[in-house]
Amino acid sequence: MTLTRKLPLLIVPCDDESSIDDILDERLRLIFACCHPAIAIEGRVALALRLVCGLETAAIARLFVVPPATMAARLTRAKKKIARSGIAYRVPEARELPGHLPAVLSVIYLLFTAGHTASSGDRLMQPELTSRAIDLATIMAHLMPEEPEVLGLYALLRLSDTRREARVDAQGRLVLLENQDRSRWDAAKAREGFTLVEASLRRTRGRLPGRYALQAAIEAVHMDASSYGETDWRQLLCLYNLLGEVAPSPLVDINRAVVVSKLSGPDVGLSILDDLAGWDGGKHYYLFAAARADLLRRLRRFTEANAEYRRALALTDNAIEQAFLRDRIEETRLPNL
Repeated sequence: MTLTRKLPLLIVPCDDESSIDDILDERLRLIFACCHPAIAIEGRVALALRLVCGLETAAIARLFVVPPATMAARLTRAKKKIARSGIAYRVPEARELPGHLPAVLSVIYLLFTAGHTASSGDRLMQPELTSRAIDLATIMAHLMPEEPEVLGLYALLRLSDTRREARVDAQGRLVLLENQDRSRWDAAKAREGFTLVEASLRRTRGRLPGRYALQAAIEAVHMDASSYGETDWRQLLCLYNLLGEVAPSPLVDINRAVVVSKLSGPDVGLSILDDLAGWDGGKHYYLFAAARADLLRRLRRFTEANAEYRRALALTDNAIEQAFLRDRIEETRLPNL
């Protein structure tokens, strides 16, 4: 069944006997209603995250790598556009739904991202948000099993969630991927994720895979390695190069720089990050500073690394991340080396 014929299932009224799936369907319908193509995609995604998913403006700003004031203004513009244009909050008709789909997938992805690493507070994760996003992605995958990007997103979220229990230790401290106990990864979820990635890539039918399918494939490569040292970095570089073609962004470049550093050395990875020096988002994105700090640390340029770790610390309000960065700051203090 084609996408156009499947999407109307989203607007079928619920039966008298409601279930959790009915409730989730209602939330999904509201997300579709918010994602009107007449509004710039950043505005409609942000609006759905705020109005339907209930995220705070500051949390949404972090997802978009902009200051909270910028995001507040973006939300205001989107609301004014709706008011001026007379756009109704309604579930679009079947023929309109495909135009809403990219924004809807983005909302689900960013909702998961918000839960995967909380923007503030004393928890690394907000499982209630990641679970909600996975539930929504599950419904989408059941409704549209032939859509590569729908399956790609579902696979990505399933695989990312597989590592949940290994991301913090018994003391609640952050554990990086390279140090995670892989026996704590959910093997059953991983197998399901691998199957979904393969299905998504098969359905591209000779076209370049989309951003979610590629991100899912990247996650699968990490998950497939028996240890961090056995990671297939060359395969990852190929995938990041493709992702840079399909969905270019500084965030892709940052991750690509880390992969390049594993193959060609931290100095080469650092040069890629230095090319992003003019990126305005780098002033607000703590992972950019943290990535630079790590490469500088590996190059034994400890004074510069220490400064970058301090900059990263100032850019995150998550207590778990802050504790990790404080440890790194201590490690790169010259008197202790």
